[in-house]
Amino acid sequence: MSIPPTGHQPPWSHSPAERPARALAIEDARRRLLDDPDLQGDVWGIEPWIASSWRRCLARGQRPRERVVFDSVSTAAVRRALDASHALRRAASPIIDHTLGRAMSDTGYFALLTDAQGIVIDVHGPVDAGNRHVHAIARIGVDLSEGAIGTSAIGAALTERMPVWLHRGEHFFDDTAVYSCAGAPLFDPDGACIGMLDLTGVMAPERRALKHLASVTARRIENALVRLRPHALGVRLTWPGHLPGDDDDGLLALDTDGRIVGANRTAIDMLDLRSCASGWPHADEVFAVPCGDLFGAARRGRGPIEVPTWSGLRVLALAQSGRDDAIHGAALPLKSREAALIRHAVAQAGGNVAEAARRLGISRATVYRKLGQR
Repeated sequence: MSIPPTGHQPPWSHSPAERPARALAIEDARRRLLDDPDLQGDVWGIEPWIASSWRRCLARGQRPRERVVFDSVSTAAVRRALDASHALRRAASPIIDHTLGRAMSDTGYFALLTDAQGIVIDVHGPVDAGNRHVHAIARIGVDLSEGAIGTSAIGAALTERMPVWLHRGEHFFDDTAVYSCAGAPLFDPDGACIGMLDLTGVMAPERRALKHLASVTARRIENALVRLRPHALGVRLTWPGHLPGDDDDGLLALDTDGRIVGANRTAIDMLDLRSCASGWPHADEVFAVPCGDLFGAARRGRGPIEVPTWSGLRVLALAQSGRDDAIHGAALPLKSREAALIRHAVAQAGGNVAEAARRLGISRATVYRKLGQR
């Protein structure tokens, strides 16, 4: 479907006195790049990735004033996309409804989930079906890839593999200048980009903070995907000086043989994981201790332990299995974090309970009591 003329004026069509400095900078960038498509380097007034997207649109022969047709893919293609994205939709739905529903409840923005090709596979939030601009994009199966609708947060996040914010005139086509959107790519436990999360408003005020919200929500969705991966041992990772137990942790899923079968991006970055044809490496190729030590720590309930890696760095690892799976919950319960903190302090003090109590600012009796409650 195409959007009929709306009568709205794109932000660069008003008089200079009516336009904020940011809109003027975008207008100037559009004029310079469209007048000279071969213009090289960064373009003042817009992010480099926006200029790159504009150039790709121009290279495809597209022009800003062309009508945008928001087409849906075939019924068979929709079915394939939904089947392939079952795990992603299952992991994302409760997180989007809980987190974004509360954070964006007063903004009019809504959430779209797409696959890696930019096809919408889920829609969440206050979708006004009577608004033709909303209806154009908030439909399962509609193609919102860069090739179909030009520069958008969806195409940019999937191309650049990073969170982005795009406001009104930064879109390539005049027809899409009614939208403001934040986007973040989504990666599966194998490290592959499988889609993106988009937060969009129509004729909405600029809210750049949505870029951070999209990024945080994407991280939570990715963590949920790791938790869904079948595994024998879950390992939470952080750097020494911190305690594992929140959404910023690295997450690893290990099978019974100690091979890594799932990881979130934090763990990938912390351990510099490199996948190969057979998947992620064995834990023994990452940690400079036998993986049996991690399984043993889980059986004994040792709590967080410092583990050396073959890179020479040390990480703090919490390994758990069974009902106490370290990656099963979105975060560790407060009681577990408290006990982990005390055990770690005792270990850091070489087993000296009095010294650990002094560092924690509590009594030795409290240390013994808390550890005995486990």
